[in-house]
Amino acid sequence: MKDVVGVVGWQDGEMIQADAGLESVWTSIRAGLRRDVGARMFDQWLKPVRLGDYCPESQTLDLLVASDFSANFVSGQFGDRLRMAWRSAGAAVREVRLRRAPDATGPRLLEVMHVEPATPAEDATPVAIASNFLPRHGFDDFIVGETNRLAWSAAQAMAGEATPRFSPLFIHGGTGQGKTHLLHAIARAFSAHSPAAPVLYMSAERFMMEFVNAMRANETMAFKGRLRAARLLLIDDIQFIAGKGSTQEEFLHTINDLIDSGARIVVTADRPPQMLESIDPRILSRLAGGLVADIQPAGLDLRLAILESKRAVAGDPPVPDAVIDFLARAIRSNVRELEGAFNKLVAYGQLTGRSIDLDFAQGMLADAVRANARRITVDEIQKACAAHFKIDPSEMRSKRRARAVARPRQVAMYLAKKMTPRSLPEIGRIFGGRDHSTVIHAVRTIEALRESNPDMDADVRALQRLLEG
Repeated sequence: MKDVVGVVGWQDGEMIQADAGLESVWTSIRAGLRRDVGARMFDQWLKPVRLGDYCPESQTLDLLVASDFSANFVSGQFGDRLRMAWRSAGAAVREVRLRRAPDATGPRLLEVMHVEPATPAEDATPVAIASNFLPRHGFDDFIVGETNRLAWSAAQAMAGEATPRFSPLFIHGGTGQGKTHLLHAIARAFSAHSPAAPVLYMSAERFMMEFVNAMRANETMAFKGRLRAARLLLIDDIQFIAGKGSTQEEFLHTINDLIDSGARIVVTADRPPQMLESIDPRILSRLAGGLVADIQPAGLDLRLAILESKRAVAGDPPVPDAVIDFLARAIRSNVRELEGAFNKLVAYGQLTGRSIDLDFAQGMLADAVRANARRITVDEIQKACAAHFKIDPSEMRSKRRARAVARPRQVAMYLAKKMTPRSLPEIGRIFGGRDHSTVIHAVRTIEALRESNPDMDADVRALQRLLEG
């Protein structure tokens, strides 16, 4: 269909506007889109889109919209349809750009959608995975152990073809434990079987920024429409909306509408819902109403498995078993730091040609090892527990036996026994001169409560992560 664009070109070094041939193709495409998406959706979002400039050298066509939010919504909701429509029409259009119209306000270049020429061997329904979904973050690349198995299984269910039994999915865990990896894996797996379903991934910080910009630009309706059109919404680090009243209100309305429409929602945070401060209780209730899954710090077996998976693809120089064992035992803070230490060793070996042995690894990673070897004190545990349960730190050593004070004190004793080398008599003395039998009773009480009370188990896990991190 080269005649459609044959008269479009350059004049005095400038791109000339799309001619009547492209207008004819666009009219046909618009009619098909109206049939496919329905009159209401078409009139609201696609009808205002108009042709802009065309560059025959790069085969780039501009589609003009009123604002950045409108462009983002059209891209996310209809990008694949537009790409396939221009491909099917046979026009010499290789790249489609959404740009704000010259008479509109906002950023000029908004998003690029690449249109590849059709070939007989090409699949007619390509997988539409957004560019910000990292290829290396898939389910196959996620190493599973006892500390992250629940979150991994729940993520797979959320990404599957069958409608999950729960939504939203709330994943919480410390920094560098794999929460963001699972979000990307969910997005990629979901898009693989539902390429036409809009998927929206953003950090809570990005959510706030876009919402504020939308209000300033009087584009809140476009912002709302873009979010509510998603069939899978993924929000990372939700704790960062704490204290942001208007943002929280919009987020609450968004998740309510998406849940009511049957969309899937996945949210991550660094702590469980009940520990998120300065967040609307209605949001916490919604988030806790689906499935809450935690990712605990990786144990030794999981750390070894992660390093083995990296060694399998690292190439030369080889990394001996002794070095793998050293890394797994020395770097305990989080998975990201563990992988970074391994990468540092291999990269240095490749760049210098030096072989990797235990002495070399110990010397190269001395600072990281010292940081991970920090000893937790009973005083730190007392302060953390007092802050968590909102009591005065002096109550850890007081004689008061009220439940509101005694239970946090027992948790602190339990953690002191588990996380420090202190003996039972030493712990008892630090807690106001108590007998070692009191400490034993506290440890047994908290162990039993962790098995029978999910809230207590979540509290203890969160405190462990806080102290270890």
